[in-house]
Amino acid sequence: MNSTHWDLASSPGLTGVILPVVGLVVVVVLIAAVVWGRRSKAAEARPPRPEEQPRLPESGPVGEVMEEREPNEVPRQEHDRLTPTQLGGTSPVRPGDRKDSDDPGH
Repeated sequence: MNSTHWDLASSPGLTGVILPVVGLVVVVVLIAAVVWGRRSKAAEARPPRPEEQPRLPESGPVGEVMEEREPNEVPRQEHDRLTPTQLGGTSPVRPGDRKDSDDPGH
């Protein structure tokens, strides 16, 4: 190596100015992010106090409804796939004929 390479490497020049500026920009961006986060957190609604929490109704918790439903049959086709509109997905689900819905196995 000749002496010009050593002179460029040891002189502060442009690199000596750019690195502190970049470091300062990073610090300013981080400080701005913290300030912005604190302001947005302060603008949020406060969490509800314990007396503002929802309560169970006087009748107690609402029971779960168990019922059997009839499935909508999927039409059989041997070629192209069916799209959701071809399946008729907007048709209402009909309740099934089974009346013994108290059986937990079904």
